[in-house]
Amino acid sequence: MSHVSRRSFLQASITAAGAVSSLPLSAAEPSPGSLYRIAPFRFDVTPPVDHPLCGGWIKPVVDVDDGLEAIGFVLLGPDKPIVVCAVDWTGILNGAHLAWRTALAKAAGTTPDRVAVQCIHQHDAPFVCLRAQELLDEHKSGLANVGRQFFQDCLDRGGAALRTAVTKARPVTHVARGEARVIEVAGNRRLALSPEGIVRKMRGSGCRDPELIAMPEGLIDPQLKTVTFYEDATPLVACRYYATHPMSHYGQGHVSSDFVGLARKRRQQETPGCTQIYFTGASGNVAAGKYNDGSPEARVRLTGRIYDAMLAADEALERKPLRHVTWRTHDLLPTVNPLFDRDRLLAMVADSKNPAASRIRPAMQLAWMERIADKTPLPLSALHLDDTALLHLPAESFVEYQLRAQQIAAGKFVATAAYGDGGAWYIPTKVEYPKKGYEVSVANCSDGVDDLLTRGMRELLS
Repeated sequence: MSHVSRRSFLQASITAAGAVSSLPLSAAEPSPGSLYRIAPFRFDVTPPVDHPLCGGWIKPVVDVDDGLEAIGFVLLGPDKPIVVCAVDWTGILNGAHLAWRTALAKAAGTTPDRVAVQCIHQHDAPFVCLRAQELLDEHKSGLANVGRQFFQDCLDRGGAALRTAVTKARPVTHVARGEARVIEVAGNRRLALSPEGIVRKMRGSGCRDPELIAMPEGLIDPQLKTVTFYEDATPLVACRYYATHPMSHYGQGHVSSDFVGLARKRRQQETPGCTQIYFTGASGNVAAGKYNDGSPEARVRLTGRIYDAMLAADEALERKPLRHVTWRTHDLLPTVNPLFDRDRLLAMVADSKNPAASRIRPAMQLAWMERIADKTPLPLSALHLDDTALLHLPAESFVEYQLRAQQIAAGKFVATAAYGDGGAWYIPTKVEYPKKGYEVSVANCSDGVDDLLTRGMRELLS
């Protein structure tokens, strides 16, 4: 696809940059059950043998420990349908994310601005940027971050799953929400600072460094939140939200939904009539390293702790009639990291002596630069269910944004899903940029993204 036609494709399906829309599903107070229906769906997104994992810089698929899924729901009412979907992939970036939203929108009979696609961010999973793949191919790199046929097959399966699901939609009369504390899973990654306040080393998803393990959990959101849709007293869809990088161990080619996916699947087996969906919250600076040594045994322990919190949150559910639904969107157009230099990045992609990561990552950064030059924004959205809000954020947003959202909408129950459009990579807060460290080194935006994202959340939630 040429640069001009690619821009036309992107702009045709997204509202103008900076626009905010509030799209009510109902203009009046309906009686419970009279207006809304829900259609849960799921489809397989497991990559085939030899497909790239985590963008193509770790070992590709050798086998499958447990399959990957895209799971979501279509919410139907007087206005156009709303689609919310969680995907067991590392990330979906830029035009690839729009392709997902466009395909699901078409199948559901709606528009892409009424679709939220959020990745869960396991690493033994695909990490997809179609424009980066074009750049790699143009330079005859022989490298891949995605197989195009596999990508299209996933969209085709998704379209079929949604079309079937909508024909079986059930009435929604009530919504319940509950939460429970997760014990010994998450910890902040950016605690080891020099006297000058610079990050010395990172406590990652797996950690065996005694100094880092001994440090406190730091800033996290310890609550696993659950929002469940009901038909009278029958639960239909349960949405789970928790903020941590969802990796226990990875990198050997064994595809897995990892500990959060395994907990979801365990709960699904127990509740076959209720679709279980897991969303990773804003956790760009939060991971399980304090409690995870990267062993298979640790995966089992972490799975159990997430599962226990799911059960506890279900015990705390408070069911209320659903009376009013509103869908709100905001388009975010940040500026590019000022350290990025197009010629230098192109040279890195073209240099055959560079390792795969040092060619694929620059290709993704170039795709981001093109996207911003085209003024193609990042989509934010929120689904308001009376006094409950489901907030959808982009990329690897830091946990501070999730906590900030809860403060902005202090009178609401706010459940945050991050890892939407992943084009921006990490989204630190402004105060974290001077501290440097890994997350800042792979942030595609300037520090001005903090003010823009916070303003967008206020408009979505206030």
